[in-house]
Amino acid sequence: MARIGLLGGSFDPIHRAHLELARSATEQLALDQVWLIPAGSPWQRGALAAPGAHRERMVRLAAAGNPALRVLDLELRRDGPTYTIDTLRELCTANPGDEFVLLLGADQLENFSTWRDWDRIAGLADLAVAPRPQHALRADPALLRVLHAAGHHLLQLRMPPADVSATQVREHAARGLALGALVPPAVADYIERHHLYRSPTPPHGHS
Repeated sequence: MARIGLLGGSFDPIHRAHLELARSATEQLALDQVWLIPAGSPWQRGALAAPGAHRERMVRLAAAGNPALRVLDLELRRDGPTYTIDTLRELCTANPGDEFVLLLGADQLENFSTWRDWDRIAGLADLAVAPRPQHALRADPALLRVLHAAGHHLLQLRMPPADVSATQVREHAARGLALGALVPPAVADYIERHHLYRSPTPPHGHS
């Protein structure tokens, strides 16, 4: 039986805070691996700036050489809006002996009760929450009750609040600024070679 962290997101693009979250979760929660899951069409987000193929490639470049990370493309292969509950059910069915921990930011925890079938998500996995700037680590009492009833837990990760966001990376790329402090070198090179994020796009979140 393996204990697996699930880190999903638009990864538009993946950046150092994502990797720090995965590293901290692996160490603090004794995870065997963290699976990175680029979103296809996130139902609570606007249009993404980079196509799925580019976002997946950047995630794979960021994870290359790290045996603690695995990249899954199941949401990119799914038609229509992508929902966490569908992904989690698929993974539980395919890996019946494994335990899953859903990795979230504190901003996501705040609106967790708006997610489709949030109570069923809480019935299938532990939740581990990372701090985010200007967001308190606060959970809806209903969520805590569901987790407790299912024998799952709400876990708090000890790490500094993320000081980089995908929005910041896209803005730097649009202005032709260096990205080395924000994303891994291979990702910075990929963004430059493929001229990603050169045209300013309306901000759609700070993933």
